[in-house]
Amino acid sequence: MEQRTQADRDAITIEIGYALVSACFAAALTFGAVYGPALAFSLSPEAGHALKVAGGIAAVTVFLLRISHVLWRFARRPENDGR
Repeated sequence: MEQRTQADRDAITIEIGYALVSACFAAALTFGAVYGPALAFSLSPEAGHALKVAGGIAAVTVFLLRISHVLWRFARRPENDGR
């Protein structure tokens, strides 16, 4: 097993940073899309709470899926096969 070069380590670091930033952005958009109507319209407190919980669950799901997708796609590139 050979050592990774500095360029390889930098590429991995940048890809992890990109995955985190894009996942946070996607999760924030998802939460806003689900919970936004509770803020825009006068809904009952129960409905607002339900939308907040649903938005949180959807945001966490989107966050995890986005990170997984970006990092799996990066790992599957031919130049990242370790040779």
